[in-house]
Amino acid sequence: MTDSTFRAAEPAGAGDAVRRGGERVPTWITKEAGNRRQRFDAARLQRSLDRIHAELPLLDVGDYRRSVQAMIERKPTLSADELVDLLIREAESRVDLVAPQWEQFAARLYLQRLYKRASRNRFYDASLKYGSYVGLQESLADRGLYSNDILRCYSKEELQQAGEMIDPQRDTLFAYNGLYLLATRYLASDGSGEVYELPQERWLTIALFLMQAEGGQGKDGRERRMQLVGEAYWALSNLYMTVATPTLANAGKVGGQLSSCFIDTVDDSLQGIYDSNTDIARVSKHGGGVGAYMGYVRSSGAPIRGVANSSGGVVPWIKQLNNTAVSVDQLGQRKGAVAVYLDIWHRDIEAFLDLRLNNGDQRLRAHDVFTAVCVPDLFMEAVERRADWYLFDPHEVKQAKGWYLQDFFDEKRGQGSFRDRYAELVADERISRRTVRAIDLFKRIMLSQLETGNPFLFYRDEVNRKNPNKHCGMVYSSNLCTEILQNMSPTRMIQEIVSGDQIVTTRRAGDFVVCNLSSINLGRAMAAPGDLLAADVLERLIPIQVRMLDNVIDLNTLPVPQATITNRRYRAIGLGTFGWHHLLAQQQVHWDDSEAEALADRLYERINFLTVQASLQLAREKGSYPMFAGSDWQTGAYFRDRGYDSPEWDVLANEVARDGLRNGWLLAVAPNMSTAQIAGSTASIDPIYSAFYYEEKKDFRRPVAAPGLSLDTWPYYEKGAYKVDQFASVRQNARRQRHVDQGISFNLYVPSSIRASTLLELHLSAWREGLKTTYYVRSNDIDISECEWCSS
Repeated sequence: MTDSTFRAAEPAGAGDAVRRGGERVPTWITKEAGNRRQRFDAARLQRSLDRIHAELPLLDVGDYRRSVQAMIERKPTLSADELVDLLIREAESRVDLVAPQWEQFAARLYLQRLYKRASRNRFYDASLKYGSYVGLQESLADRGLYSNDILRCYSKEELQQAGEMIDPQRDTLFAYNGLYLLATRYLASDGSGEVYELPQERWLTIALFLMQAEGGQGKDGRERRMQLVGEAYWALSNLYMTVATPTLANAGKVGGQLSSCFIDTVDDSLQGIYDSNTDIARVSKHGGGVGAYMGYVRSSGAPIRGVANSSGGVVPWIKQLNNTAVSVDQLGQRKGAVAVYLDIWHRDIEAFLDLRLNNGDQRLRAHDVFTAVCVPDLFMEAVERRADWYLFDPHEVKQAKGWYLQDFFDEKRGQGSFRDRYAELVADERISRRTVRAIDLFKRIMLSQLETGNPFLFYRDEVNRKNPNKHCGMVYSSNLCTEILQNMSPTRMIQEIVSGDQIVTTRRAGDFVVCNLSSINLGRAMAAPGDLLAADVLERLIPIQVRMLDNVIDLNTLPVPQATITNRRYRAIGLGTFGWHHLLAQQQVHWDDSEAEALADRLYERINFLTVQASLQLAREKGSYPMFAGSDWQTGAYFRDRGYDSPEWDVLANEVARDGLRNGWLLAVAPNMSTAQIAGSTASIDPIYSAFYYEEKKDFRRPVAAPGLSLDTWPYYEKGAYKVDQFASVRQNARRQRHVDQGISFNLYVPSSIRASTLLELHLSAWREGLKTTYYVRSNDIDISECEWCSS
């Protein structure tokens, strides 16, 4: 609320007091921790609400005002914060299908609170909404909240110029829920809840921070840099895109890194296992999630230093990672997050599949890690045929054969080096194995998925066939959210020597993968129905977005040194999207319609083209990533394998072969639930949970409406996640996956009572359609009769 709402009033009007004990008693508004109080003035409240109503004229504010006034007057005292909370809650309670704009009304109330608090803490007039940006930088740097990077890299005049870019009107793009999340979790604060930084200042600070090394020397260089700052601010402040949550939280501030997820390959040695545990702890400490590939670790009963039956297998080491995830809890804000991956032919796979179950021996359980299984085509074929499957110990295979099975993949569907090596192991009587039925293993996978949502599935042959950098590595697993697919290798200790009173350890750095993410908001970046790909903002948006991601690589301070080496070798980025269901509703396309599949195909091909083009332009300006020579980008195999044979694609492929590419991997579609909420759209490529539902809070229920919900969009939101056809979701994702060089966080939504045969067919369809990964299987206790796609 503005200051005028609570200013001392003239003698109370008719609505300013109620009778308590037979006499009229006014309501008092307390401020400054109760040290000052003012009489509630209904007329001033009405004027304040009328100003917001003028921006949202379709709402019936009269009934709302009478309701909140009655609630206020029933209380003898009310703090200013309690008053604003009451106004917000009452506005939220009125959100429904015909009046979804109450979310914006609540956001305006919350904005007024932010403006007022920031102006009080920074000593400027609240009616201005925003104060001096230069003053903010200097003040928060003095307080130790901002780093000195921006003040060091930009002149005062440049920061004044940047401050003039701020457009407070863009704050009105927020719905309440997104604004509240941004304000409470990401805006710079001193820890006491006091407000200093405002939403547009967060966007501008990110833009300045990410562009600090751009432009070069001289006046022209500085002007070019400020132009790029303006483009980045334009993209962020219009909510056309979002950066990854670590970038959103940490850019321009003291401490913290900018990347979301990491992937480590655990070596089969005591030193390697403990080093990986330490590295994962360091990543977790700085807010990153981790995927850990355990496929090299010897199985239970394997020999150690020649002593038979000595190894405890992967489960004890995974339990250690589980304890690390719990213990290194990111300063108490949230638990660390670790996903562990194991191959389906590993001899410990059955114990691995039981890790998260609630029954059985709890000493063999690890409930705080996420599990994922690496699956070759050959196994899925064995599931289809109901054939036997063989489990091996990787250490024994290495000792007997001189190679690891996981170092191979099938170069084509139905043929390749993996199945040849697997057949060689089966035929070698020296190699011990356990024989199981493939379908029985898959049943265990599905049972665990219905109980815990895990394991995720990683289709390793398809991943490696479509890896544009297969010339210099293998992809063994993915990250915490199954969308990052990059070359991996373990870090190994070479030597440890004593030098005087120092111990010098030398390690050969493996590929410790880093995810540098940002996402396009499809709900805002695309045009209105009828002109989807002709009048969008993608041509302007994607070049600045790719540049921002590329700059993250050089500006980032990573907690693990080998991650820095990997990051600079490949300069990988992960440009993604969210708001898919929001876009379908805007385009009036039903989720289950074949037009949704066709739209996914057209849209993601366009995004891919523009992203490759943007990375090409950066390569011309700054040089290619070091491992470009010999890549599928350079040979043209990337374009041929995806059937990109139009004249436009031919020209681009030839230019890439000639001039290079700045980034070794380009696209990845992450879950991005938090950033989608901030931007007021739907998460990732997922269907919404429900068009309209109530979320239970501690002391009240708040309605949640789908983005842009109206009588026009209702039919396209009506089926929530558990009722849309999951086979249609698979087909959509297959069309999308063709254009995404990495992976997609793809959830399956099923009733918990789904028939095993239906769930199995869903997984087989995902594999046959060429998906690279599947994320959670999310189950819900809906009536099977309500599920049209799974009841027939």
